[in-house]
Amino acid sequence: MSIKKNYLTTKPMCKVTFKLDKNLANSAHNVNLVGDFNEWNETNIKMKKLKNGDFSVSLELDLGKDYEFRYLVDSIDWLNEPEADKYAPNAFHSENSVVTI
Repeated sequence: MSIKKNYLTTKPMCKVTFKLDKNLANSAHNVNLVGDFNEWNETNIKMKKLKNGDFSVSLELDLGKDYEFRYLVDSIDWLNEPEADKYAPNAFHSENSVVTI
């Protein structure tokens, strides 16, 4: 898993690429990125399965904010990002990953 940040020079945004390693996805068929940036909608940000089996998606996010998120694997398993900037407790007695832009 990884998070890559590319700060844009033309507008106050950052292109953030989220990548879930195939070994952590455990032969997943579908992975969705779910978080503050999409009001925790479990279906509208589908990650693309790469040829090597990893999953990836890029989003443009506003600067100066923290965004909580998780990966939803095959609509069943929730995974956190080991390389997240930090973690925040959630209402389900676990934690969300946080990316700071």
